Amino acid sequence: MFNKAGAENLPDYELLQVMLFTSNPHADVESLVGELLDRFGSLAEVMSAETDALATAGLSLPAIAGVKFVREVALRFMRAELHARPVVGSWDKLIEYCNAQIAYSSVEQFHILFLDRKNALIKDERQQRGTVNHTPVYTREVIKRALELGASALILVHNHPSGDPSPSAADITVTQDIIKAAASLQILVHDHLIIGRGGHVSLRDRGLILSEVKDAGSSTSASSPHTALNERTSID
Repeated sequence: MFNKAGAENLPDYELLQVMLFTSNPHADVESLVGELLDRFGSLAEVMSAETDALATAGLSLPAIAGVKFVREVALRFMRAELHARPVVGSWDKLIEYCNAQIAYSSVEQFHILFLDRKNALIKDERQQRGTVNHTPVYTREVIKRALELGASALILVHNHPSGDPSPSAADITVTQDIIKAAASLQILVHDHLIIGRGGHVSLRDRGLILSEVKDAGSSTSASSPHTALNERTSID
């Protein structure tokens, strides 16, 4: 099961073997690992799977707890790096973190990275958890939380469970609504990242986030208390 290579050089199969053997040394680890990888596809997807899905796949509660523990430790190490330096200058680290956090989620999740004046991470919070292709986003709640945390800037992040990170018209509308509301309070929205399996899209790179927003002082759609992210109509 073990070899002399560093853990970073072990294939998914061997890493998963080590993880499960540690939590339950008496289980038939080899056959269980094969079943998990056949069902979920990769170590990353096993680590991101819901508790119920892991239980259905045959994992015991101690094994599930072990998987969740390892994932949380890894995320905390990655998050610590973003706390220690400007996020906008550590873009590769940010993308790695976002991929680890939500790329393999089976439902849409909308996260906000709240940044201080030096663009270091104050906090990463999941604001909403939706369905396979839809997440309600409440602009007022985004701004309210930014003010509570004293954030000077935001990075919006959500995933597309289909794996295709192409932005939809709704994704763009949500982003523009938040930019307008934030700009009126001198809070900058650096980007909106859409995370898919094996890829991501930056709305800033697509030219969909402007440095200056016209009519920044105007309110967002007063007739609609929220907008929604979804995958239904992608914008190429």
